[in-house]
Amino acid sequence: MITDKLKKGHLLIAEPSTFGDISFNRSVILLADHSESGSVGFIINKPLKYTIHDLVPEIEATFIIYNGGPVEQDNLYFIHNVPSLISNSIEISNGIYWGGDFETTIELINQGKITKDNIRFFLGYTGWEPNQLEGEMHTNSWIISQNIYENKIIGKSTAHFWKEKILELGGEYLIWCNAPENPTLN
Repeated sequence: MITDKLKKGHLLIAEPSTFGDISFNRSVILLADHSESGSVGFIINKPLKYTIHDLVPEIEATFIIYNGGPVEQDNLYFIHNVPSLISNSIEISNGIYWGGDFETTIELINQGKITKDNIRFFLGYTGWEPNQLEGEMHTNSWIISQNIYENKIIGKSTAHFWKEKILELGGEYLIWCNAPENPTLN
């Protein structure tokens, strides 16, 4: 856990107390942008039942699509770690990039030059108005963490990612590691 000022590239780990929140319960968010005009992130541990081929039939791959957040869920976004292949991408941090030339991306995936370890697709994103995220930090909605995985986070398994991050915190958080996702159903 860190107490540094929020900045892009950090991970936001949902506090266990968010269990009633349908969008953010047990979420881990990669903060893609953070500035005076607001913040943008992608939930990186909530796979959907769709593949990229389901949504973009010209892509001949079955990469899983993730729920990036509740904003603009009809739009497709992506992060990657191959900026030398995808032009016009924006660096988030630690070798992770956001977006870029989509037509080129389609071609490179179909040629096998971009794999599931290089790119992750999201429907929607998580967004905050100016100072909104800071307000949520003051109400203990999120725990800030360094992204120790750097650009390898893209290929990281998400099955138990929130639990792994909570275990790393230790202390009072350990009780939540084996709790059911919705404690009221226990």
